[in-house]
Amino acid sequence: MGEGLLVLVGVARDDTPDDARELAKRLVHLRVFPDPQGRMNRSLLESGGTLGLVSQFTLLGDVRQGRRPSYAAAAPAESAEPLFSAVVETARAAGVPVETGRFRAEMDVSLVNTGPVTILIDTRRAF
Repeated sequence: MGEGLLVLVGVARDDTPDDARELAKRLVHLRVFPDPQGRMNRSLLESGGTLGLVSQFTLLGDVRQGRRPSYAAAAPAESAEPLFSAVVETARAAGVPVETGRFRAEMDVSLVNTGPVTILIDTRRAF
């Protein structure tokens, strides 16, 4: 996909289409790419980068109790897929090139992380 953002997207049971659109808007405007002075000050729109989106229900694994993750907070595939698609379509509508994996497919994903910079985004601002 080239330079850009690789985003692992977890959809929760109580997420809505508004959450999906909000996430896409935040991703395309997130200022994490270097400006001419080397400061993280440019967005995907400004840098011309690609947005890679991969559905990842395991992000919602809860390990606060016991040793086995609970995925009870993850949305079932039937409701998660349209919300994931809404993130994709909203980002594309903003003018950002988007690459995706295949929903519900087991995939090998690799990346070269410049930085490293890893950012958590929660549209509900729970943390």
